[in-house]
Amino acid sequence: MSNYKFNDNQIAIIEKLELNSDLSDIEKLFSINHPSAEQLETLLKVANALYRSGHPIIEDKVYDDYLDDFKTLDPDNPFLSNVEPEVLIDSKTVRLPKKMLSTDKAYSFEEIKKWTERIKKAASEIDFDQESIEIKVTPKLDGYAAYDDGTRLYTRGDGTRGQDITRAFKRGLKVANNAGRGLGPGEIVIKKSYFDKVLSDKFENSRNIQAAIISEKKVDEDVQKAIDDGACVFYPFSELTKWVGSIDKLLSDFESIFEKIWNAVDFDIDGLILESTNSLLKEYMGATRKFHRWQIAFKVNTESAEVEVLKVVPQTSRTGRVTPVAELLPTKLSGATLSRATVHHYMMVKTNGVGPGAVIKLVRSGLVIPKIEAVIHPTEPELPKSCPSCNARLIWEGDHLICPNKSDCPAQTENTLIHFFKTLGNVDGFGPKVVKRITNYGIKHIHEIYQIPKHEFVAFGFGDKTSQNLVDQLKASREIEIEDWRFLAAFGVSRLAEGNCEKLLQHHSIVELFEVSVEEMVKIDGFAQLSAEAIVEGLANVKEEFFKVYQLGFNLSITPKLSERENSDSPIAGAVVVFTGSMQQGSRNDMEKHAKSLGAKVAKSVTGNTKYLVAGDKVGETKINAARDKGVTVLTEQEYLNLIR
Repeated sequence: MSNYKFNDNQIAIIEKLELNSDLSDIEKLFSINHPSAEQLETLLKVANALYRSGHPIIEDKVYDDYLDDFKTLDPDNPFLSNVEPEVLIDSKTVRLPKKMLSTDKAYSFEEIKKWTERIKKAASEIDFDQESIEIKVTPKLDGYAAYDDGTRLYTRGDGTRGQDITRAFKRGLKVANNAGRGLGPGEIVIKKSYFDKVLSDKFENSRNIQAAIISEKKVDEDVQKAIDDGACVFYPFSELTKWVGSIDKLLSDFESIFEKIWNAVDFDIDGLILESTNSLLKEYMGATRKFHRWQIAFKVNTESAEVEVLKVVPQTSRTGRVTPVAELLPTKLSGATLSRATVHHYMMVKTNGVGPGAVIKLVRSGLVIPKIEAVIHPTEPELPKSCPSCNARLIWEGDHLICPNKSDCPAQTENTLIHFFKTLGNVDGFGPKVVKRITNYGIKHIHEIYQIPKHEFVAFGFGDKTSQNLVDQLKASREIEIEDWRFLAAFGVSRLAEGNCEKLLQHHSIVELFEVSVEEMVKIDGFAQLSAEAIVEGLANVKEEFFKVYQLGFNLSITPKLSERENSDSPIAGAVVVFTGSMQQGSRNDMEKHAKSLGAKVAKSVTGNTKYLVAGDKVGETKINAARDKGVTVLTEQEYLNLIR
């Protein structure tokens, strides 16, 4: 088993996270063989912060696979739906000119093929010529993500708000390929050859350099020299070496394309970026809160081992779904001792013979809980008949075994309460340990927790100060303004994560939503029949508890209704508007938000449906002329402001 010890730099960064754990306990998380969902969440937050601050504790591949395991153990956790935040400096954050999302990942050619099928499916849905689909492949730089609007340079932050690091350009940082400023997103990187030759004996890794470039502190003289020598640059994604071609060509020549692009730059890379170039497709496919659907990163995963299964242990989630976890004969792989692996569902256990004595092939890139790639020697599986938490008889639903005891299953109760507080995001003290203690005393519902007085917390075994703090946190969570979609998402309705909550609340108030029929819901863009049926059923199941909590008086910010926007008397109501370039009267993001409030439909790229293109500074004539060719009215920033006044 590998042992991890934080250094002084790492400790300073971790302390900024204000985690409710001792440093020694956090260190142990990186060495244990079977971290829980709670432990994985802490581990991921720490690993992300250390990586982005230039002092990584684990490799990228290790992090990615920890993340995959977390998705299996706690698929609805808000951490998974948001961009991993940059954690570096203490200065205040500012809104980014344009949202910067993470990139979804694929580790096999088959996953790439599935992604291209989604591209083709989207094309067919909008009658886009399949032969016109174009895919671009570029290196995935392993640097420090940033955004250059021509005036300021920003960190990516949480994807919406970052920090002003324009100081990097003032220190002499150049744009790669002698390109100009204002080219949008990119990475701060250092040439591999320069780092290996000049700096490898002074710095542990290149991310130390990247972090130092943007630090508020005085730049190390070696780092400054690297900047002066042109070895450190801001590399806009638009300037990267690329391959462009059809889907058929991509799939048939994938290996040669991979090799060519992988070796195209003298910088650290950790994969390839594949994306559709077609604006219509990109606009139609859109994005989740974390990823663009029209883009994916391909990463390599090669390490594997054949391992014997000792037994398969069932674990019940908040939804009642019972997840099988294989306990393995301890096996060394890439410096770690592996003893557990998640088997995604019990139909996989049943059909593939994952039972005691089975031999499985594990694939990992430093993973502690690895993926099962294949079953080499199947055996008779052991399928549980009853829930490990409440002993209720399990039933099959599709590929999954389900505990039907929704009202009295301890595991479902605990995990439901934990999910609520995690998603709400404004209550720090109600983690798994606190929730478990509370449920042990018969508390089963969210509204009951909010009504616990201080003396009852004391009776539950909490100290006087802790009890008062818990009462104060509950009071504050009702007073602090939170979005109505976040509040709704906290109830954990199936198929109703944060993005879908926001979509629904653009059409119905949070109170009205419980009376919406399946037929009404499928009329809303983005909701298919099966999803609508699951959501309506789920809302009915939580209705009673929802209103008991709602009536406690939470300070909810209301999602604006699309109908209200469209009925606006604003001259842009109902019009599709695209903003581009650098604006003088405010950030582009703020202007987009204001346009939406006036009833406009804001898009990211120009199509035949676009009515106005609002062009700020530093917009090329090619882009403007292309818009005019489509019949789009092009406005300067001032012309636009005059229009809406």
